[in-house]
Amino acid sequence: MLRLLDEQGITNHVLVITRWRIEPQDCEILNTFHNIRLTILVTHSGIEDERIEPVDSNIAAASLRTAFERAETYRVILYWRPIVPGLNDSDAHLDRARALSYFAHATVFTGLFFKDQIRDYYRDNCLPELYNDNPSRKVFPEHLEQRILADRARFGSPLFRKTSCGVTFAHSVADYNGHYGVRELCDICPAAQIKRCADDWRRPGEETTAAWVQRLGGQMLEITNRAVIVEGLPEGRRNFLQHNLGYQVNDIKRPHHFGRHGRADTGWTRTQEATR
Repeated sequence: MLRLLDEQGITNHVLVITRWRIEPQDCEILNTFHNIRLTILVTHSGIEDERIEPVDSNIAAASLRTAFERAETYRVILYWRPIVPGLNDSDAHLDRARALSYFAHATVFTGLFFKDQIRDYYRDNCLPELYNDNPSRKVFPEHLEQRILADRARFGSPLFRKTSCGVTFAHSVADYNGHYGVRELCDICPAAQIKRCADDWRRPGEETTAAWVQRLGGQMLEITNRAVIVEGLPEGRRNFLQHNLGYQVNDIKRPHHFGRHGRADTGWTRTQEATR
């Protein structure tokens, strides 16, 4: 599939996510693609409980090193996820991730989207439930983020909260999701990347954007300095519009809170206003 895309001359970002084996011969093939912007995101959680994570994290660690050491035309991301309090947030887990970050062009860290299917699995297998509520976003408590960021100077590659931020940094291009509008996301980004995103970021026109939203089956409510606010658009269509605009697109029914970076309220104690 990657070969077919590359032969079409397509220059889009293509993200391949895996926690399985990457062998040297795989890297030889991955280096033959010259049109697509290929990123290999190696998922590593470090969770030892086989009931929760049946794939040994050592496999991902080995794949990360192999892919990074042989990368020429593609880029490699340490996809450090999901980080879950009580499961894989010990000092030893964080030390392991920091060591692995030296074998990646960027490191993206995030929490767990505790969906109903995961909750049911935990109950069926007599595992202690992770959260009492049913969040509609990924859970990543504030204190855990602070622990990680307090030590970020010792990481071998820059840390990013959002996947597209890490991917675009690795390819030395501006973020296609327009996260620059959410300026508190940028406080950990390298200066060169902030400049790329600032130079590329443009507020979209009202009429053109409203027409896009209507064509996709929704309604545009307003455009703020941070995002286009819409209603009636499912996530996939919001993402499609976001990628085309290079500007954040948010659902009015799922308000974003300043400083929480689009995460669930769980684990955040500070009272913060919803922001558009």
